[in-house]
Amino acid sequence: MREVIPEDGMVITSDTTLKPGVYHLPHGITVKGDHVTLNGEGVVIIGTDCQGVGVRVQQCSGVTIRGLAVERFYHGIYVSGSANVCVERCRVRHTHELPPPTAFLDVWLPLTQAYGGGILLGGVKDGFILNNDVQHQQNGIMLYGCENIQVIGNDASYNSGAGILLYESSHNTIERNVADFCCRIYAASRDAEQYHNGADAAALVIMCNSSHNVVRHNKLRSSGDGVFLGGFHRDQIKTPCNHNLFEHNDASFSPNIAFEATFSTGNIFRHNRADFCNYGFWLGWSRQNVVEDNHIAGNRTAGVAIEHGANNVIRRNQFERNGVGVQLWANDRDQRGTALFAEFFPEQAESFDTEVSDNRFEHNDVAVHVWTQRGANYAGPRCRGVRILRNIIRDNRIGVQLERARDSLIQQNRIHANLVAGIRLVGCAQVSTDGNEL
Repeated sequence: MREVIPEDGMVITSDTTLKPGVYHLPHGITVKGDHVTLNGEGVVIIGTDCQGVGVRVQQCSGVTIRGLAVERFYHGIYVSGSANVCVERCRVRHTHELPPPTAFLDVWLPLTQAYGGGILLGGVKDGFILNNDVQHQQNGIMLYGCENIQVIGNDASYNSGAGILLYESSHNTIERNVADFCCRIYAASRDAEQYHNGADAAALVIMCNSSHNVVRHNKLRSSGDGVFLGGFHRDQIKTPCNHNLFEHNDASFSPNIAFEATFSTGNIFRHNRADFCNYGFWLGWSRQNVVEDNHIAGNRTAGVAIEHGANNVIRRNQFERNGVGVQLWANDRDQRGTALFAEFFPEQAESFDTEVSDNRFEHNDVAVHVWTQRGANYAGPRCRGVRILRNIIRDNRIGVQLERARDSLIQQNRIHANLVAGIRLVGCAQVSTDGNEL
């Protein structure tokens, strides 16, 4: 492989090793041609004023970029319309970043308007993003319209937007990455007396029809959200992110939510940690999710919160010292935001058919709280069909509290030593409490 001195705006068409050193290349490098390897071990290329692209690959197959350091571009490495691409052991930092605390982030920006970032893939099929350092910028790794990309072993920490972002990207693997402390402050007023800690920054962002992804063994801690998955576009378009698998991830210590997954179907959360956040899991307007075998502790408001959910299963989790362990509810259509969502999701006007089974609830304020919009003569959507089965519920302030729920079961639970009440029913109809050990 030939060794060359990098030149500004150079085009590489064959296997190339760059001569080690630091180079100011404001127009970057372009790779053209299939099956080209660019070896940049010991090389740093630097842009000007975070503009342009450091290394660009377009409509190529079989390109490998290895060991290169890139700084001060709008996008560090930008690959588009390509296949079988590998970016490994690169250090891409200090790309374009919105200055804090000026902006609440827009998570719905398409590829043509994408924020700056370290490594961006657009329309890429089959590839590897391996063991890269993409810290200290706005976004670390960004996939737009990608399929079958293996994002493994990267460090995307200390970014002010997304550590890793998936947008219209499905069938990808996100594994053994670190994306800690991806957060930002947004000042809502000039005197900064009001601010938002997070501003839609997250360790992992999954948006706009990104489905069938596998997310496992990642550290996603102390970020605006650990995981932010959204399936309803700001332009009032359904864009669900369905059937994603999250297992063995740690998304603890968020000021907001460890795992947020809304307006989507069939996501599985297994063997994760969701500790010491405001919410462990927020799964509003979602269906057929499974939350199982997770550790959910120390969350200020709730461990698992589902507004207008349907056919969800919450089982074999450990809930400790949360405000509420599991919170399920339905609001009146006149509540802020609910009327709009009910228009697009009429099948979820009620919150129904959720199973809470075989969990352990200890030292929570309320272990399980199920409620419907208050009102003496209320006749709107309700919580119904909740099944609370075979749980251990002990040493909480209140064990199970149902308010204006119907057609539900509280059965075969061990409910011991709860301070105020083991089971409390308020305005409920057709709720069975048979077979509990009290």
